[in-house]
Amino acid sequence: MRERTLLANQVEGVQKLEGEVADTVELVAMAEEEGDADLVAEAMATLRRLAEEAKRRETESLLSGEADANDCYLEINAGAGGTEAQDWAEMILRMYSRWSEAHGYKITIMESSEGEQAGLKSVTMQVSGPNAYGWLKTEAGVHRLVRISPFDAAARRQTSFASVWVYPVVDDTIEIEINEADLKVDTFRASGAGGQHVNKTESAIRITHIPTGIIVACQTDRSQHRNRATAMGMLKARMYEAELQRREAAAAQTEAAKTDIGWGHQIRSYVLAPYQMVKDLRTGVEKGNPDAVLDGALDDFMAASLAARVGATRSEASASAQ
Repeated sequence: MRERTLLANQVEGVQKLEGEVADTVELVAMAEEEGDADLVAEAMATLRRLAEEAKRRETESLLSGEADANDCYLEINAGAGGTEAQDWAEMILRMYSRWSEAHGYKITIMESSEGEQAGLKSVTMQVSGPNAYGWLKTEAGVHRLVRISPFDAAARRQTSFASVWVYPVVDDTIEIEINEADLKVDTFRASGAGGQHVNKTESAIRITHIPTGIIVACQTDRSQHRNRATAMGMLKARMYEAELQRREAAAAQTEAAKTDIGWGHQIRSYVLAPYQMVKDLRTGVEKGNPDAVLDGALDDFMAASLAARVGATRSEASASAQ
């Protein structure tokens, strides 16, 4: 039923788009006959908006992976560099939050670790909505920021790194077997704002899967049992993503890039000084307005990465067939 609903929404969306284009073209013709320049300009603006929507729907047609339609977890970790990197991690969280809100996705902070002075050491959030994983999966990798440091009295230019990791939420139809003997479970006090139980009871849960080294944590609920159940769901999602990574050679490159949060491993550079530019090093896509990108304007980067990923997968499949 979920797949049927998704397909029905896609068809209805295209039909609605076709109808709006036809109506707008007719409106342009009528406005030109009447010499109404303002109405023509308004209709042309509508056509440009519809063209952008058509472009987005074309990109969505690439989202045909096994878990692309699922919700996802997005994990951000600050690299070396203390406060600078931790502030950058918080900026990335804001960027993806803005992108999610603009596309009607719901976000839930699952776990966060605050920096000593500012920013975040790490944070994990859940992004819920149609094709959330499909859109965000190519954002995994190291993100590099170059700017004049707001924490440096001498106003020197600093380079900071943070890593992003994305994995799908696993639903009940996907079975993942986990041996309890392979788990190390730690409890700790939740941090941050909250009710009377925060920082007073050890309700937060951290689970380590010893064979793979995968670590997940949850502190969203004041109930330790509910946090454990949520963390187990996150662990299953990570293990499922690991299996998907083994199936996709293109995604294996993303895994390798995540091993070191620093020079030579970044997928995208955000330069705020001495000039203004954001460049994706995988696809070559560039934007001269970093403020807009940091405010969530990421669609062009995602579309190019998805197209490149699909092209690479098809090329590998063709080579294997030969």
